[in-house]
Parts: sequence; C-alpha cells; structure tokens
Amino acid sequence: MANIKSAIKRNKQNEKKRLRNRVYRGVARTYVARARVAISGKDGEDAEAATLAAISALDKAAQKGVVHKNNAARRKSRLMKLLAAKK
Repeated sequence: MANIKSAIKRNKQNEKKRLRNRVYRGVARTYVARARVAISGKDGEDAEAATLAAISALDKAAQKGVVHKNNAARRKSRLMKLLAAKK
C-alpha cells in the first residue's frame, strides 16, 4: 500500500482508468467474437454487419487508447480477411 500522498492519488486514478478501459476492451472483444461466429455461420449479410460493428468497436477502443492503433488495425485486417475468404 502506498504511503505517499501522490502515490495514493495515482493509484486511485489508475483504478478509475482501468475500470473505464475495461468497458471499451470488453465491448471490442464481444463484437469481434460475434463477428467470428457470424462469419463461420451461413448468413453473409449478418456476417458483414457483425464485422462492421466489430471494426467500429475496435476503432473506438483505439481512439480511447485502450488498445494500440496497430493492434486494432491488425485485428480488423484479420476479420476482413476471414470475411473475404468466406465470400
């Protein structure tokens, strides 16, 4: 446990940021998982819509700094590659 006042404050700030970041990271993971399931399914339009939603969630997470922009780009690229292979 921190004893210095500035370290205590920093711990509080980090915890708030961690909880805020969890939301964006969790949403992105959920949408990516849904997109993968939709791509492996039969419906092409559903897969495309799910992929676009996942890309939007990844972009938002990258914009907020929750995931690195290159990490988001890599995940989007892999999703699009899967979608293109399905078509």
